[in-house]
Amino acid sequence: MNPLINRTIFFSGRHSFGYFIRQFRISSQNMVTVGEKIPTIDLFEDSPTNKVNLAKISNGKKIIVFGVPGAFTPGCSKTHLPGYIQKASDLKSKGISEIFCISVNDPFVMAAWGKAQGAEGKVRMLADPAAQFTDALELSVDLPVLGGKRSKRYSMVLDNGIITELNIEPDNTGLSCSLVENIKV
Repeated sequence: MNPLINRTIFFSGRHSFGYFIRQFRISSQNMVTVGEKIPTIDLFEDSPTNKVNLAKISNGKKIIVFGVPGAFTPGCSKTHLPGYIQKASDLKSKGISEIFCISVNDPFVMAAWGKAQGAEGKVRMLADPAAQFTDALELSVDLPVLGGKRSKRYSMVLDNGIITELNIEPDNTGLSCSLVENIKV
């Protein structure tokens, strides 16, 4: 057996091999970082036939993208999305072309959530139904209580397709650094 693994298993009886593997997986992830280009992956707005590609849309523009764990969930519906809706005109007056909310939900749910929140004309609601975009950013998290794979809570600013600001909640779902108040444009 590998000496490092052997020491980890038997270290004071407190760590198990499963603990070591979980720690390795967490620390070895290569999440997206500032300075990287946004992935060229289609998302969906309103229906499965209306594809939206943020890499193409952000070409020559400055946009805000924020991800939430789930549509219609309490933190997302009471705090996160409403903040961006309320500050949309202020952000756009500072040079932001568009604001996008992304969740691992289907496009019909995202459209209904946006309508219920009054997002029309302020925040565009995008669905990532198979979590392809979220996985490409390495911002997915397993939340069984919400149905399995979901998005970590984050916000970012894209300038011409390049991430210039990135705020990922340290606990993946909290409401601190990814809120609208923390966006610097």
